[in-house]
Amino acid sequence: MHKCYGQRMKAKEQPTHIERIVAWTGSVPSLVVHTVAFAGAFAFGLWGAASWDTVLLVLTTIVSLEAIYLSLLIQITVNRQAQSIKEIEEDIEEVQEDVEEISEDIDELQEDVEEMSEDVEEMQEDIEEMTEEEQEADAIEKQHTANLEQLTQDVKKLLLDLEALKAEKK
Repeated sequence: MHKCYGQRMKAKEQPTHIERIVAWTGSVPSLVVHTVAFAGAFAFGLWGAASWDTVLLVLTTIVSLEAIYLSLLIQITVNRQAQSIKEIEEDIEEVQEDVEEISEDIDELQEDVEEMSEDVEEMQEDIEEMTEEEQEADAIEKQHTANLEQLTQDVKKLLLDLEALKAEKK
């Protein structure tokens, strides 16, 4: 999570006075208050406490001023929300950039893993070749040992034959 996003979230936790007023205006208690106020104004006129012209003039003025202020407050809220949306869009762009970077890193890691796999295969082939060479060297050594033993036996036999010939000549 980006630092600027976290800071904005903390700032948005507490609604401002304007947001509270706009939220209250769109609520059931606000509807009740306005209904009671209008009914009171009409009752004021019906009971003759004031003339209808005065009641309607005051009521129209109050409703007009309320509408003007509510439209201004709502516009302020909309502007803040638009700014908030813009900041969220910027955060999304930053996150997308981060995701792209991570994706590139993953691709690079995948390439590295593939290279390492190829290196491991080459090492296994080298080990197999070395094992085969060792087996061949062992076979050659055994053959040499067998040949040496055969030669040793042949030499011993020749020596015995020579001694036998010497003994016969004597």
